[in-house]
Amino acid sequence: MNLAARDIRHNLGRFLMTCLGLGLLLAIVLSMLGIYRGLIAEALTLARSPAVDLWVVETNTRGPFAEASRLPGDTREAVARVAGVTVAGAVTFQSVETETAAGKLRVYVIGSEPGRPGGPANLIDGRPIVQSRYEAVVDRSTGLTVGERLKLGRRTFTVVGVTAGQVSSGGDPVVFITLRDSQKLQFELAPPAARRELARGGGEASSDIVNAIVARVSPDVPVASVADGVRRWKHLAVLTQEEQETVLSRSVIERARRQIGLFTTLLLIVSTVIIALIIHTLTIDKTREIATLKLIGAPDRTIVGLILQQALAMGAIGFAAGLGLLLALKDSFPRRVVVDPPDVMALATVVVVICLVASTLGVRLALKVDPATALAG
Repeated sequence: MNLAARDIRHNLGRFLMTCLGLGLLLAIVLSMLGIYRGLIAEALTLARSPAVDLWVVETNTRGPFAEASRLPGDTREAVARVAGVTVAGAVTFQSVETETAAGKLRVYVIGSEPGRPGGPANLIDGRPIVQSRYEAVVDRSTGLTVGERLKLGRRTFTVVGVTAGQVSSGGDPVVFITLRDSQKLQFELAPPAARRELARGGGEASSDIVNAIVARVSPDVPVASVADGVRRWKHLAVLTQEEQETVLSRSVIERARRQIGLFTTLLLIVSTVIIALIIHTLTIDKTREIATLKLIGAPDRTIVGLILQQALAMGAIGFAAGLGLLLALKDSFPRRVVVDPPDVMALATVVVVICLVASTLGVRLALKVDPATALAG
């Protein structure tokens, strides 16, 4: 006879409600892990999308994502001439808030040269940018479709293509336009401001500025040696693809990582306390039954097994409910939630440990029950 199963069936409603509450709590823990993985995935999307080996930025910076970086546009030709570089492209990055039919929309605008690294990838609809002016490729999270119009700054662009999964580290959907258009958007002064600059004798500032140069290196040449060459001869800061990803995953979202980690730890502690209190309460309710078992000669391991099995069953059912709830709702979150199987397995192991630790309170109480209690009136 399985005493744990019989006791659960006897109090099935209360046990299932307890598991449901625990499942909701564990769903929040899983969502925290998924949000953190989603932050990393979103942060690395922009760095991995161009499929490049080197990021050349302004001297003494770690741009263009962690710090501001400004380079003359002709730096691209200088980098392209470095031995080992097969192709190079100039890119700009900026956040812009605009209006659409659905309301205000904040986007991350990337300017690139058509046919060179840095442009849109993974088109799911439409075509790439082929005209030099006023065409845009947008991520589908903008809600825009091919043929719609999008106003950026003082100019209106036609959506010619749609990508998927292209968002900034802040979760803003990406909009790709040509480098020329992006330079006008980012560096060109509005007419009143331009007139004021001319009146002050400042002249007309050049708009041939970019935020970074991305380059691909020949497979036969070590990337590190090419990066050292650019640093030594061009006096520019260079990050390899691996270094850029490290900057994004550890520096840009470091504070968010710590906050989510702390919140997850607190939730696990709360889960442990809740399970311990529930097991303790269930053990108190079974005091007479436990005393009867002792009176008829049941060994302590039978009583301990009863409590441990109930605690593990509660954790397993609650974990399954939480995981199922998260999988059903993860696409409804405003930011990407990535359910990583290793994280799921790690949390399952943690839940087992929590259940074992939390059950010690009930075990200690059960072992202290006096068999004579069964004979009390």
